[in-house]
Amino acid sequence: MNASSRKSVLQGPEGALEILRDEPTLAAAGACRGVAVIAHPHPLFGGTMDNKVVQTLAKAFVQCGWSAVRFNFRGVGGSAGAYDNGRGELDDLLAVVADCAPDAPLALAGFSFGAFVACGALERLHTQRAVAQLVLVGVAAGRFAVAPVPAGLHSQTLLIHGELDDTVPLPAVFDWARPQNLPVTVVPGATHFFHGQLGLLRSVVARHLHTTA
Repeated sequence: MNASSRKSVLQGPEGALEILRDEPTLAAAGACRGVAVIAHPHPLFGGTMDNKVVQTLAKAFVQCGWSAVRFNFRGVGGSAGAYDNGRGELDDLLAVVADCAPDAPLALAGFSFGAFVACGALERLHTQRAVAQLVLVGVAAGRFAVAPVPAGLHSQTLLIHGELDDTVPLPAVFDWARPQNLPVTVVPGATHFFHGQLGLLRSVVARHLHTTA
């Protein structure tokens, strides 16, 4: 958990959903840019809102003036329910958006399985409300039917993948991104969990958020 995170519980589709919220400092925020909702990796393989990549994403958003919200999918930690192959997890993410960002500018982000769910949320939301930013790290292409990113949001999308990812091989991500003409940012030497490169990951995300403000 980041040192300044505030923990709370909201009512999700299956009951309680644990969330952690990090707020920008007054200097970073100015006027807070909005709320970033960040989804964690696969619940059945140890994924939680305390995952290091997820925490790194939260720090990058906070650094750039966003309020960052992480949450545990159903069946993880103190969140009620059980794993639902991405269907229920999408409902969980949408419930967090509705509760934590009902009318604020919205960013979506996710790591691995969480990136898959974030893309599903974007598919559901983009005709209903604007999504200002989309950050996808290690998206689980090839493992799940990941929804495409609407063309109008490509300039606001950051798709990052590790060169040496052996959980989601880089060619699978290119196969997903190529038909969309969606650029992929490849981090040389990085593995799926960006061991030893979290600082670089944070700086890449922050640079994207600053330049697409």
